[in-house]
Amino acid sequence: MRSFLARLAVIIVATGLAGSALAFDPASTAPVNLDPAGVTLKGYDPVAYFSGTPTPGDPSLTAAHDGATYQFASAENRDAFLADPVAYAPAYGGFCAMAMSLGYKVDIDPNAWKIVDDRLYVQANERATWVWETDIPGNISKADGFWPDVMDKAPSDLR
Repeated sequence: MRSFLARLAVIIVATGLAGSALAFDPASTAPVNLDPAGVTLKGYDPVAYFSGTPTPGDPSLTAAHDGATYQFASAENRDAFLADPVAYAPAYGGFCAMAMSLGYKVDIDPNAWKIVDDRLYVQANERATWVWETDIPGNISKADGFWPDVMDKAPSDLR
C-alpha cells in the first residue's frame, strides 16, 4: 500500500503540475519560490493564512525576507511578519510540500495550503494536498530530510 501511495503521489504531482510549473523559473537556484519580480507566494499575504483565509497582498505593502518580497493585505499583517518572519514564512521556501516530500521543488497554488504545528505548508494543487494529507507527519519528515540537499538546486536539476 505504501509503494502504491508513493507512485500515486508521483503521478499526481507530475501530471497535475505541468501548468503551474511554468509560473516560476525552473533554472533558479534560489531557496525561495519567486516570480520574475522576486515576489513569493504568488503575492498572497503569508500572515492571512493564519487567520484561515488566504488573501492576495497589496503590492504597495511589502517586506523582504530571505531574498523574497512578501506582499500583505494590511499594514498590521506586514508589521506582524516583520516582528517574526520565520513564524509566517512558508515551509520549504514556498515550494510545494508534497513535491518536496519526493525531493522536488515545484510551484504552488496559493489556495492549496494547510497549517500544521503553526507552520504554513503550501501545495501545487488540491490533488497534491489530498495525497500529502494521507500521511502529514511522514510527508513532513521526508520533506524535511530532502530540503537541506535541494534548497539551493534548480528545480530542473531535480527531475
